[in-house]
Amino acid sequence: MDRWTGKVALVTGASSGIGAAISIELVKYGIVVIGFARRLDRLQKLEKELSNEKGKFVPLQGDISKEQSIINAFKWIQVNYSGVDILVNNSGILRNSNLTDGKTDDWKAIFDVNVIGLCIATREACKSMKERDVNGHIININSLSGHRIPASVEDTNVYPASKYAVTAITETLRRELLHQKTKIKVTSISPGLVKTEIAEAGNSQALTERMASVRPLDPEDIASAVIFTLSTPPHALVEEIRIRPLEQPI
Repeated sequence: MDRWTGKVALVTGASSGIGAAISIELVKYGIVVIGFARRLDRLQKLEKELSNEKGKFVPLQGDISKEQSIINAFKWIQVNYSGVDILVNNSGILRNSNLTDGKTDDWKAIFDVNVIGLCIATREACKSMKERDVNGHIININSLSGHRIPASVEDTNVYPASKYAVTAITETLRRELLHQKTKIKVTSISPGLVKTEIAEAGNSQALTERMASVRPLDPEDIASAVIFTLSTPPHALVEEIRIRPLEQPI
């Protein structure tokens, strides 16, 4: 991890859960972390908590579902820190809905955050990395739902579809970057059930019940997977990590 000391990482959805845990670990390794999220008060709280660590946490308020907000964030990073070396696409949402009588707005919201926002942030990060010809790394926080449909689907609606899209986007991007002969890596990390606010925020009773049925992963478990991925030498790529609770059957 020494080669990342002093480098700049953008972590989306950094105000809580997996995003906050990843930000904390990256700062401990001496990385400048730009924490991007809507809840500025939480970001500022995290900034204070990490003020004595080796790296630095920088709060940056924004909305991953809004293209201009993402573009503005990258412009701000360009002016203040010259660009990004690491992008962690962590932002993700769920809505309590279904496919047979769900709301179109809920479906659009999921794709705007989980897929379109991820693509826009990835595009801007690639521009920044290629302009400076750096050994960059893009990490997509995916889901086991991006590889198989959950057993309980009564309120998952388009969420698995959005994560299947992330799986495809990650591999398409890997091949594109390889064809362009860049030094940029791309990795997908697919957790199972993790103890976060996503069920509560999405008002998903079914997911809440599934979380209660097993000992879920902690956000720090996913942060450890990110550190492992980044710790590999420039010539080695961790393409995909799947991590689930021991008690989660499928």
